[in-house]
Amino acid sequence: MRVAVLSGGRSSEHDVSLRSGAAVAKGLREAGHEAVEVTIGRDGSWHAAGVSIELVPGGGLLGAEAVFPALHGAFGEDGSIQGLLEQLDVPYVGSDVLSSAICMDKLTLKRLFAAHGVPQVEFTAVEGNDWWGRCEAMGLPLWVKPSRMGSSVGITRVGRLDELDAAVERALRHDPRVIVEASSPGREVECSVLGNDEPEASLPGEIVAHGTWYDFEAKYTEGGMELRVPAPIGDQATANVREMAVSVFKLAGCSGLARCDFFVEPDGSVLVNEINTMPGFTDTSVYAKLFEATGTGYPELCDRLVRLAVERHQASRSYEF
Repeated sequence: MRVAVLSGGRSSEHDVSLRSGAAVAKGLREAGHEAVEVTIGRDGSWHAAGVSIELVPGGGLLGAEAVFPALHGAFGEDGSIQGLLEQLDVPYVGSDVLSSAICMDKLTLKRLFAAHGVPQVEFTAVEGNDWWGRCEAMGLPLWVKPSRMGSSVGITRVGRLDELDAAVERALRHDPRVIVEASSPGREVECSVLGNDEPEASLPGEIVAHGTWYDFEAKYTEGGMELRVPAPIGDQATANVREMAVSVFKLAGCSGLARCDFFVEPDGSVLVNEINTMPGFTDTSVYAKLFEATGTGYPELCDRLVRLAVERHQASRSYEF
């Protein structure tokens, strides 16, 4: 197929996205597809081979049979680009508008989990007059986060209550919605999911950060973290993580792919942390490495994702709008 690979974008994860897009294009070519690399500038302009692109609703995108939006964070993983691609009526890799938006907003996702009894750490929104007291009741340390950012941007670990207000102010510079979460003593474990109606989960992997915590530098600096696959958490916890990854993937309405993040507590219980609907996608990123360890190589992974996109698009044609 002819596949348009989108990368770059307006978010703070622009450079990471460029790396993901280049790897996806290479993987698609190795799988036998024609990949057309489309770069979205920080100013929102679209270019392919240095030529500006004009988007026309109903006119497709460069004659592509599918689009792989290797975009991370705001304007790429939050439902906005998905809505544009729906208007263009072209199959695209990944979750739809609603599920992308839900998973991007930590407060909305965690409230969905709470409504369905999904085990997770305590959390509260920075809103109303009693949020500070709710934070105090959760105990220390706390994690203060912009609700709709990725790659650990704007996150602060709060070890003393007198650090809380400054941490909230920092998060508010990125997003008017701020979430505060309790800490977990558990291992950080991630699991990749692939599929539409019948998704499958990879082997879980443990994230071991070489810094104080798994921040932006640890994620994107060589040697900043170690991925242990399979995660050394025992057979029962491994089975629970894989089962829960598929369960929350379906609960959030995801399709195509997602990386689900967990804490495995010292007693073996599993807590869900978050869902990333378009995680880092280089051939050395966690999502791809977990499936490689499960038996699916990078080119095959790219190929399957494009075919899943076309499958979902064709299925949607059976509905009247």
